Amino acid sequence: MRPLKDKVALVAGGTRGAGRGIAMELGAAGATVYITGRTTRNQISEYGRPETIEETAELVTDLGGIGIPVQVDHLVHEQVESLLKRIEMEQGRLDILVNDIWGGEYLTEWNSPVWQQSLDKGFRLLRLAVDTHIITSHYALPLLIKNKGGLVVEMTDGTEEYNNSHYRLSLFYDLAKSSIIRIAKSLSHELAPYECTAVSVTPGWMRSEIMLEEFGVKEENWRDALEKEPHFVISETPRFTGRAIAAIANDPDKINMSGQSFSSGQLAKKYKFKDIDGSQPDCWRYIPEVQEAGKPANAEGYR
Repeated sequence: MRPLKDKVALVAGGTRGAGRGIAMELGAAGATVYITGRTTRNQISEYGRPETIEETAELVTDLGGIGIPVQVDHLVHEQVESLLKRIEMEQGRLDILVNDIWGGEYLTEWNSPVWQQSLDKGFRLLRLAVDTHIITSHYALPLLIKNKGGLVVEMTDGTEEYNNSHYRLSLFYDLAKSSIIRIAKSLSHELAPYECTAVSVTPGWMRSEIMLEEFGVKEENWRDALEKEPHFVISETPRFTGRAIAAIANDPDKINMSGQSFSSGQLAKKYKFKDIDGSQPDCWRYIPEVQEAGKPANAEGYR
């Protein structure tokens, strides 16, 4: 089954983490996926991480899609414009845009008031997290709206409900993640006349490459991290979010979801998909009901 075989997707920020998982699952559904990022086998970005866009593209192709890596800095208008001209020339269409560009893991200063934070780091975080999404949409949406049924996914951290009632422990981080939810709402209005959809989606506690490294584990033995952080029991793979995005893209009634905020766990219940281990982790229900409630870590009933 390749339900997205004739679809063309752009995963902006697909080098690692959620972006890689999303690209892989769109590929598994048969899509042609353009993967952008700054780190290639010949050049490493300021992150200093080993993952590359070429690796992601190969994973997409291995799963049955067509992966096309393109090095792009999404703050550089000319590079984004060139990317979209290339997609239009090579494919003639764009059906799915996933704005997953982030880049703030090593810039966020947690549990510190704004007057004690670095303004340079904070504004760099906002540029990477918000400006990149707007710039990419500016150049990508004229191609996407040429056909009905297009989908824009704004990737963030936290659902609208959760973020509206919680401070995300850093002014800049809080602002960045809530701004993405508002961008999806704004785009839903602008895309409505073209019968295209815009949503915001958040993964749960994701076992990204960085997170696994932080806990000193690999995907194969991730449960060993529970000794250090028991609530990691609710964690999920990047491909869980990928399956959420692929499910939305394949939904003929997705327009009814436009403007709304969703978590991977919510979408798993709606579309009846599971993570690669056969579970359905519902992190954004677990966090307030178990972790923040001060209860012992126990994912029973939450995955």
